[in-house]
Amino acid sequence: MNKKYAGKVRSLLAVAAMGTLLAACGAKEEVSHMRQGMDAVEALEYEEALDFFAQALEDGEDERIVYRGMGLAYMGMTKYGDAVAYLEAALHAGGGKVEDIDFDINYYLATAYYKNGQSQQAIDAYSAILALRPKEKDAYYLRGCVKLSGNDFDGAQADFGKAVALDDKNYDQMIRIYTALEEYGYKEAGLVYLQNALTENEKSISDYDMGRICYYMGDYEQARDRLSNLDSATDYGAALYLGRTYEALGDYNYASSIYAGYVENDKDKAEIYNQLGLCRMQMGEYEAARTAFQEAMKIEDNGMMQTLKFNEIVSYEYMKDYKTAAALMDSYLKSYPDDETAKREYEFLRTR
Repeated sequence: MNKKYAGKVRSLLAVAAMGTLLAACGAKEEVSHMRQGMDAVEALEYEEALDFFAQALEDGEDERIVYRGMGLAYMGMTKYGDAVAYLEAALHAGGGKVEDIDFDINYYLATAYYKNGQSQQAIDAYSAILALRPKEKDAYYLRGCVKLSGNDFDGAQADFGKAVALDDKNYDQMIRIYTALEEYGYKEAGLVYLQNALTENEKSISDYDMGRICYYMGDYEQARDRLSNLDSATDYGAALYLGRTYEALGDYNYASSIYAGYVENDKDKAEIYNQLGLCRMQMGEYEAARTAFQEAMKIEDNGMMQTLKFNEIVSYEYMKDYKTAAALMDSYLKSYPDDETAKREYEFLRTR
């Protein structure tokens, strides 16, 4: 159970979404069906989104933008074959001239291929991006992740190395590489990236970056010492990683006090509320945990709604309110039908 409510719902779709949603939805955007469709996608109302997109096509709106939106809606519905078809159609509707949106579509298409079991096509999509933009570090990183999932460790390492070479002080990227390698059983190889970051930038690295790298390396005392130099009451990164460090040290009470202190000053950080909720869960304070998750869900565009909804369900389960938990899980699975862990949990809840 701990693993589930820790919010470890991993999906390459979330990573691929680094290709930003373009504002170029055409001159009709103010009240267009296309815009309404995209709003519905962002609200996880995928069937409604498809209705809007169908109307947009009837109205003669930009086919490429509409097909892209339909691809995203089908991705949200976990109908990856359909997503592939519409995203490919979006590319073909471009008329041969390569524009920024084509790279954006390719990022999503690569993810759809991957989720549809077409790993080689995903690799080819990232390669197509790199053929025209050889300095796209995100494409190298994501292609490396796909190769890693296919047990091509050497190929993944080559891509990760190129990503790092393009931006050797990008600590976010190094941490992502570490976590990807760790997930697939190559923790020691991942630690090399973190150690190199510390060794090569020892004199210039900030307390924040030093602290969070030490956190991932398991040196929690050093992480605590460096992060404690920052103001965790107002510094989001400091609060998040210092709190996590105290969690790793087993001091959930102090970790929760860090998170609670931060949200007194900033109520717009969903991940802080989520960590606060997880701490409350560990301390057996399930109602307080539920409240924290629900406060996070109120934050517009919080970026982690799936994790928050799942954690809320678990809090109800620990409170032994199985009826509410089952009802929420039924709703959850309508939005995230490919979550196998949630499906198993739902079967358990239905028998309580």
